[in-house]
Amino acid sequence: MAKEILGGQSDEGLSYSKGVRAGNYVYVSGMVGFGEDGELVSGGIVAETRQILSDLRDVLKEAGCDFSHVVKVNVCLPNPDDFEDFEREYARWFSEEPPARATICAPLTVDAKVEIEATAYDG
Repeated sequence: MAKEILGGQSDEGLSYSKGVRAGNYVYVSGMVGFGEDGELVSGGIVAETRQILSDLRDVLKEAGCDFSHVVKVNVCLPNPDDFEDFEREYARWFSEEPPARATICAPLTVDAKVEIEATAYDG
């Protein structure tokens, strides 16, 4: 099975692709809320979540998918106090038939409020 790189390599110059299609599956790497300028967007957890999900939509679109194809999401929140605000914004993007999700609280390698990765199925 051939794999297809989606979205190019990381904007940070790190050794990973933004997404990979392998057969009917699309794997989207963990993303944080970097804006067009390469800096974290201002506005806290809600703004960062919105930016990440917008970027996720772009990678999914390149694969011919959308949010209805997402079957699993992994979320990392460094601060558990941000969960309610995160959930409120996340729920706006996955309002119908939300995917399975795991949310953990752990530090990130950058000063972001959240990191999100996703797996989609297009079969």
